[in-house]
Amino acid sequence: MDEIRIVDTTVRDGNTSLWAHNMTTGMMHPVLRHMDQAGFDSMEFFVSGRFKKVVREQRDNPWDWVRYGQKEVKNTRLRYHGGLSSGFSLVPPCMPRLVIECVVSHGITLTRLSDPWNDYEVLGKEITELRTLGMESVVNLIYSVSPRHTDEYYARKAREAAAIKPYRICFKDVGGMLTPERTRTLAKIIRQNVGDATLEFHAHCNNGLAPINVLEAVKEGIHIVHTSVPPLANGSAQPSIFNVARNLRALGYKPLVNEKVLEPVEQHFYRIAKEEGLPIGAPRQYDETWYRHQVPGGMISNLRHQLKMLGKEDQMEKVLDEIVQVRSELGYPIMVTPFAQFVGSQATAPEVKAKILDRPRARELEKFEVPDVSLDEVRKKYGGPSLSDEELILRFYAGPEFVDALKHAPPRKEYLDSRKPLIKLIDELGRKRLAHVYIRKGDLSLSIGRHG
Repeated sequence: MDEIRIVDTTVRDGNTSLWAHNMTTGMMHPVLRHMDQAGFDSMEFFVSGRFKKVVREQRDNPWDWVRYGQKEVKNTRLRYHGGLSSGFSLVPPCMPRLVIECVVSHGITLTRLSDPWNDYEVLGKEITELRTLGMESVVNLIYSVSPRHTDEYYARKAREAAAIKPYRICFKDVGGMLTPERTRTLAKIIRQNVGDATLEFHAHCNNGLAPINVLEAVKEGIHIVHTSVPPLANGSAQPSIFNVARNLRALGYKPLVNEKVLEPVEQHFYRIAKEEGLPIGAPRQYDETWYRHQVPGGMISNLRHQLKMLGKEDQMEKVLDEIVQVRSELGYPIMVTPFAQFVGSQATAPEVKAKILDRPRARELEKFEVPDVSLDEVRKKYGGPSLSDEELILRFYAGPEFVDALKHAPPRKEYLDSRKPLIKLIDELGRKRLAHVYIRKGDLSLSIGRHG
């Protein structure tokens, strides 16, 4: 039997795609030990996009999230997500570099990153610099549907990706646009053009086909695939580990994962979703209209969330229709960060290209270069030499006033894991190595002590 390795995306892409980054550290850390026992090839764990969101909206310190990973996960390699470039703002290069240095210092030494144009000349320079910082790179080869994204295009891009010698190459269907037939065709073409490079497959379930496409990719020889634990699976996230593992075994493959230890993880997150009113990922029906707008899984939940906050959730279909026109006007960019967000935000205005380029600010930015200020200069602006690297990063990305408010925030809400509270209590008491413990409730009396 062929062995299939599994990359888990639950707390990173599942959280992004379904919960719009609304998973808190308190929700996440009780299940880390269970997930660490599952036998995953690795776990996608952290992304810099959490800095602003978590500090401002959740009043939580995202570095606590990283520290819990370092403390609780001993058997599974954790992954960062992203690189040295910033898709949304003009950031001095010293800051994403500092982020990588801090992440590596916490033992996370593998990342997965993209260039939105599948430009491997750009990515080659980036992964070289990341390597000097102690970070290995899985580079994405992103799938899209347009007149320019042909078989020849993907054969050429596969060769270019292999030429920069990344840790691995990930065939990525960010919009859930692949069909089984297209998966078979492109998986074969990519394998034929990457030489001995190791391949992964990552797909979103936006259009209901990803669970099937994973199997087709495996049949064509891609033996590392990405899945998630429900309820942070399906919907606009990755396929369910339970579904994929069961189907792989039925086909005669051997998925290297123990799903039994993930059952408490599933129970825990279902309880959190119900308690906090968070979405539950469900299998999607096939929808032909998805091929028109191509909004990716990591964006669709945030777009819906933002429209809801504005009281305009009923405008979602109109925005999606406008996205089709905007993408065409801008020359069919791949709908991936940051282009997907740019197209989506601009879809509220007609004749978007002219409106953008005719603005005085556009003419200013045409020749603008990001100031290459030093880290010392940034540190001086945000608090001086006594400021730690981690706090400097938070102040830069989230804003000093929000970091100051974080210091005075009440303790974050903690959650028990899925086991019964009494079992959890006994487990925690056992870790403290107490000599004697007495528990009394009603007619129940329990005495626990150490012998010898």
